[in-house]
Amino acid sequence: MSAIRHALSIKRQDDFAQWYQEVVAAADMAEESGVRGCMVIKPWGYGIWERMQRLLDARIKAAGVQNAYFPLFIPLGNFVREAAHVEGFAKEMAVVTHHRLISDGKGGLIPDPEAKLEEPLIVRPTSETIIGDAMSRWVQSWRDLPLLLNQWANVVRWEMRTRMFLRTSEFLWQEGHTAHATRDDARAETMRALEMYRAFAEDDLSLPVIAGEKPENERFPGAAETWSIEAMMQDGKALQAGTSHYLGTSFAEAAGIRYQDREGGQQLAHTTSWGVSTRMVGALIMTHGDDDGLRVPPAVAPQQIVILPMLREDDGDAALLAYCEALRASLAGQTALGEPIRVLLDSRPGKAAARRWDWVRRGAPLIVEVGPRDMTEGKVAVLRRDRLWTEAGKPDFAFMPRESFVAEAAITLASIQQGLHAEAHARREANVERGIASFEALADFFAADKRYPGWAEVPWARPTGAALDAVVERLKALKLTFRNVPLGAGPAEGACLFTGEPAVERILVARAY
Repeated sequence: MSAIRHALSIKRQDDFAQWYQEVVAAADMAEESGVRGCMVIKPWGYGIWERMQRLLDARIKAAGVQNAYFPLFIPLGNFVREAAHVEGFAKEMAVVTHHRLISDGKGGLIPDPEAKLEEPLIVRPTSETIIGDAMSRWVQSWRDLPLLLNQWANVVRWEMRTRMFLRTSEFLWQEGHTAHATRDDARAETMRALEMYRAFAEDDLSLPVIAGEKPENERFPGAAETWSIEAMMQDGKALQAGTSHYLGTSFAEAAGIRYQDREGGQQLAHTTSWGVSTRMVGALIMTHGDDDGLRVPPAVAPQQIVILPMLREDDGDAALLAYCEALRASLAGQTALGEPIRVLLDSRPGKAAARRWDWVRRGAPLIVEVGPRDMTEGKVAVLRRDRLWTEAGKPDFAFMPRESFVAEAAITLASIQQGLHAEAHARREANVERGIASFEALADFFAADKRYPGWAEVPWARPTGAALDAVVERLKALKLTFRNVPLGAGPAEGACLFTGEPAVERILVARAY
């Protein structure tokens, strides 16, 4: 087996941002389009997103939430009714003002002045306002509640600085929207969605996250409460991987979502919204990638096992291909992580070593090479993507009987899934500092000469209003942000790091994407 290494040209420790961009390209995930901030998601990258969709959609439906679809274009008036909401998105909104183009007489096109829309349309940045309109029609009585909806869609937010998957002008997501009779019911739904995201990230993506409440300055525009799951990337920065919002009754009041209660009175509904996006693909890359490319957790890998026959373009190839096809069929008949194993026979022309490194860069969990001698002896050579190299710097192939590999494939895939999570969890816990006792010590922890400092969990007094604004400005000077107040964090002993007042809880501070 060839030991030629086709690694990336950039190592994570040298330039993490450029390493990330190279992984996206080398793993054939996506490419830039002709529109700034918009990307073409290629089949391998979209295959990972499809796996995420399938697994998360099953969790959503298991909770009794139904999928629906709402328009891409939203009347500006819908946003104007909710002032706090529109203020939060105003700088990112794309606006449609005309419905037709005409020639400018110089070989170009311009908007037709006679085709100006009576009311501008916003290209969907989020759907609270238009779904609220529908809810106001669909909810009339307490019997109509709870109303549990979700949509899979694209949204547009005109970002100034973009990076593929992490922050793009157009991205794909799911957004759940629910209406409830009481605050308690709505908050229970908010927390249910938060726990769903936590389990999805941990179990399906092998992505360790910390769930908790966002401080006032980090809330979704117009929300009463915002909760998030936060993940640590390999450069120590935080990435907000999903959010769940209790919206109170403000959105219901703006949209007119009222219902007749059991006593005949009129009440405002309590609403929620929650979502995750293709940003999760970026989180997967930055959490599990290595200096050879991507490593995909088996649960979301489009192909969990790739078989590479060592073809020689002679009369023996037909027999070797038949042997490999029988191996593929045997594996596909097995179940791993609750589903049939996804296995691909890659019979493209070219040397097996070159094709191997193509799949290494893409992060296929198991790569199996089979040559004529292996066929004769009934063996296979198996390479685990999670532990690619021996101490001697050679590919860490395991040579085993074909029957043994087939019998153990499901266990091996589960081991890779668990191992990636354990590795990421250990890295995070080693890089969360919980002993910082002053703002000066916090600044030192995040000093510029510390390349990947990690996170700090510190006591604070939950300031609000102007007091919180002052704290946020101090953090901004250090390029830091509040992430969340972790559920189940340790006791808040001592004084707030920022105000000196008695602490009431602990909060995570980090640099973030």
